[in-house]
Amino acid sequence: MTKRKIAIRTARLTDADAIRRITDRYAEEGVMLQRSTENIIENIRNFLVAEENGQVIGSCALSFFTMHLAEIRTLAVVDAFTRRGVGGKLVKRAEEVLAEEGVRTAFVLTRTPDFFLSLGYHAVDKERFPQKIWRDCTYCPKLMACDEIAMIKELDGGMAG
Repeated sequence: MTKRKIAIRTARLTDADAIRRITDRYAEEGVMLQRSTENIIENIRNFLVAEENGQVIGSCALSFFTMHLAEIRTLAVVDAFTRRGVGGKLVKRAEEVLAEEGVRTAFVLTRTPDFFLSLGYHAVDKERFPQKIWRDCTYCPKLMACDEIAMIKELDGGMAG
């Protein structure tokens, strides 16, 4: 049996349960906020998935804040596929989608800054993103003691939209 390569694609409704299962493990560890299947379904067109041999093995989501600023979030990979380039492929495809939309700057909030440094991101002050704090962070139990690092990357190909 030949092993197929990892494909990155836009998520479909049928991927919602797999995305939830993958992200639940990270949520249980306190690495990301838990998302219900219903929330994932509502936002399914903002998700990308990594797939190998027909199985969803990773996901990430896009969250638009302005015409030129968007977050790459909810990056999660099945344990058996970590450190195999899956996360990097998801982020690179997310950046391509954002650039196609005219987004100039991508940001992340992360506890793994070395991973994002290797992809060309650099650390910035979290206060640079008040929209994020008001929209999402108010639901986080770590709001007053956030241990995430904000990082940004200027995207190639971002155009005025």
